[in-house]
Amino acid sequence: MQMRKLGPDGPEVSAIGVGAMSFTAFYGDVAETDCHATLDAAIECGITHLDTSNVYGMGRSEEIIGAHLDRYRAKGALPFRIATKAGIVRGRDSGPRKFDNSAPHLEQELDKSLKRLGLEQVELFYVHRRDPDIEIEDVTESLARLVQKGKIARFGFSEIAPTSLRRAAAVHPVAAVQSEYSLQTRLPDLGLVQTCAELGTALVAFSPVGRGLLTDRPPTPESIARSAFLSDNPRFTGKNLMRNRRASDALREIATDMGQPTAALAIAWLLQQGDRVIPIPGTHSPQHLRDLAAGTALDLTPDILAEIDRRLPVGWAHGDRYSVAQNNGPEKYC
Repeated sequence: MQMRKLGPDGPEVSAIGVGAMSFTAFYGDVAETDCHATLDAAIECGITHLDTSNVYGMGRSEEIIGAHLDRYRAKGALPFRIATKAGIVRGRDSGPRKFDNSAPHLEQELDKSLKRLGLEQVELFYVHRRDPDIEIEDVTESLARLVQKGKIARFGFSEIAPTSLRRAAAVHPVAAVQSEYSLQTRLPDLGLVQTCAELGTALVAFSPVGRGLLTDRPPTPESIARSAFLSDNPRFTGKNLMRNRRASDALREIATDMGQPTAALAIAWLLQQGDRVIPIPGTHSPQHLRDLAAGTALDLTPDILAEIDRRLPVGWAHGDRYSVAQNNGPEKYC
């Protein structure tokens, strides 16, 4: 397994991690036994980085991970470096979500996460979404105090702009920024990839296989109907779904010619966008995780990279990556 550095002064972690939002019903029902089997497969593959959040299943993802870690506590060595997040709060009566980056809220939510995970410290703690009412410098100072207290080893931000990263890093080193990044979502190429590389910040890429579109089994209308999120996502609704399935066939054809899973090719492409990029694909299928991990062993030649760019040029995807409601929170910078 390739290893990559988690921040300018951070430890080495596996070149890909596991995104544990998939351990909840976000994309459809899932059993805890399947999640634990996936974590077992992650250990077999040499994956050491695990990413979750307090809002994934309203704590359920963290509980599932905590139960799995119970197998290893007596041995004194845990198999994963855990990242979790806080900062998103639900609106009243299921209204629009809101954000709270205040120091008391972040620490209270972190304490709940630590209890669910059964840990005294997490490796990485993210602010899940920016609170526009609090300056990022102030939030950074709050996070630095959590480091001093020993509750977190380092911290990061999710879905922020390059300018915000620079402001935060001027106060304290920022270990990671998490953003959607894949062959179908290239926004980070417009400043975030470059800023992370300059500052030594890891760019943790979620949805690296395009929410399943860049795999051998892309979403169908039937599977989308089981996910409230995808059912409202412009890339997976109406005629855009079929357009995007047809467009992404080009990657499946290249993968077939190479004798590789399409997901592995998508991961390999992403890893070659910079040595600070760490994809965190989400799955609750052990075999799919093995396909994803296979991408860390692929060394794509310049000819293959050029062919991928020719068939899937920047901007090939139909529809926005988020609906209007889903786009509440990420910072817009281009």
